[in-house]
Amino acid sequence: MKVKVLILGPFDTNCYILEKDHKVLIIDPADEKDKIIKLVGNDKVVGIIVTHYHPDHVGALEAIKKHYNVPVYDIKNLKLTNNNIDGFTFDVIHTPGHKNDQITIYFKKESSMFCGDFIFYGSIGRWDLPEGDFSKMKKSIKNILTYPLDTKIYPGHGPMTVLGNEAFTLNYFMNSDFY
Repeated sequence: MKVKVLILGPFDTNCYILEKDHKVLIIDPADEKDKIIKLVGNDKVVGIIVTHYHPDHVGALEAIKKHYNVPVYDIKNLKLTNNNIDGFTFDVIHTPGHKNDQITIYFKKESSMFCGDFIFYGSIGRWDLPEGDFSKMKKSIKNILTYPLDTKIYPGHGPMTVLGNEAFTLNYFMNSDFY
C-alpha cells in the first residue's frame, strides 16, 4: 500500500490517499477538492474514511463524495475488527478524547495507523474543545500503547512518526492530571 499525503486548508490538515492496485481510499478529505482529484489521477476511488467530524478534516467531503460517487465510512458504519474495503483491510480503534467520534484506522499488515487528531509528533490532540474529554483521552492512550511500538503513526496534522518515538510523551499525558 502506497501512502500519499496532501496538506490542505488553513489548518494544514493531512489528507491521506492510500493506493493499492490502482484503487484508492481517501482518509480525511480536508479541503481543496481539486488538489485531491489531481493526486488521485486515474485511479479508482473505492471509499472515503473520516477519522472525526471537525470542519478541518471534512471540508471537501461532500464534493469528493459526489465527484467519485463512493461511500463514506466512519465510526457509525465501520466495525472494530476485520474491515475490508475493496482490498484495503484494516481494524478500527475507537480513540475518544479529542472528540467522541474520533477513530484510528489500523492497517496491521502495513504496521500503520491513521489517527486524525488523536496523536501528533510530540503531542496529542486537544481535549478542551466541545466533546473533548481528558479522562477518555487517557484511556485511549493506554489502549494505543498496547500496539507494536514500530507502528507508523500518520496524524491529522504535522509529520508522520512512530508509536515507539511517542511512547514517553504518551505515558506522560496518560499519567498526568490536567483536570
